[in-house]
Amino acid sequence: MPVHNLPATEALTRLATFDAIIDARTEDEHALDPVPGAVNWPTLDNAERITIGTMYKQVNAFEAKKRGAALSARNIAAHIEREVLDKPKGWKPLVYCWRGGNRSGALATILGAIGFNVTLIEGGYKAWRAALVDDIPRLAQRLHYRVVCGPTGSGKTRLLQALAAEGAQVLDLEALANHRSSVLGHIPGVEQPSQKRFDSLIWDALQRFDPARPVFVESESKKVGNVRVPDALIEAMRESPCIDLQLSDEERVALLLEDYDFFVKDPDFFCQRLEALTELRGKAVVGEWIEKVKAGETAEVVLDLLTRHYDPMYAQSIERNFKQYGNALPCVLKDRSPEALSERARSLLDEKPPSTTA
Repeated sequence: MPVHNLPATEALTRLATFDAIIDARTEDEHALDPVPGAVNWPTLDNAERITIGTMYKQVNAFEAKKRGAALSARNIAAHIEREVLDKPKGWKPLVYCWRGGNRSGALATILGAIGFNVTLIEGGYKAWRAALVDDIPRLAQRLHYRVVCGPTGSGKTRLLQALAAEGAQVLDLEALANHRSSVLGHIPGVEQPSQKRFDSLIWDALQRFDPARPVFVESESKKVGNVRVPDALIEAMRESPCIDLQLSDEERVALLLEDYDFFVKDPDFFCQRLEALTELRGKAVVGEWIEKVKAGETAEVVLDLLTRHYDPMYAQSIERNFKQYGNALPCVLKDRSPEALSERARSLLDEKPPSTTA
């Protein structure tokens, strides 16, 4: 059966029509950013690709192609034996590699020769990536958002989780970024995705949302750790109705000590992260915080961080960047308990955003 070519712009809207999405690139290329839902069937693995690339440069293209063909044939045979023997004749895979050339072409040709209805993404991952970046503004602008605002420790992420549990549409950018968005927001042992992967995760989330229903999102800045929120999305968020989440200082400190328990368990790591605030707060203040952490007074340091560092900065940023914050819907939590959060989540789903008309 002949192999069909599909423009990347069409692939964006047709992913769900395929029985499998197959990434023929190496393991490392796949890990950096796959098409959503793709499985990895490397035509050449990491080491083999380096070997063939070296042969191209140091020997010649003809010898490299012979060696590459032998390796590719073995790998494709293994993929077929492992993954394809139980597939029915009507199985429809979508295949791609970096540019839609040799690697995906070899795999697609053999699958087509078997009799499967195979489709290739024209231009491969590179074209897919360009189409995805171009599509994010359209997706971001077709949705309407309700932005959960509130100072550090007020429970914004927990409220998003409670809203999701109640069936709301939620875009949790910090979860997608593997980061808690502040200077102290790095999660030990957890790597952030690449910018390309972050963009893909956002695209995948946006295209799943129903435009008829609101999307709840936190009042993030343009960057979440080392990754950047797409401009079209951040602009749409900043034009949207806001929710002003409020929690007492005592509860905020307790919540942060729970959510950042790794700082409590590893005071040295906490002190190391505090040093990143030296330029903003000065050596004397940061030195005082570090001494208190070493003395076991972590809760006192957290309260001081909130009142002297995070709260003033947040107040300035939220009023400057989120145009409807002045009309924000108050959302007061009696405490940080799951019951209180679930109660407020249910009430928010029954609330209508405040009118912005004069």
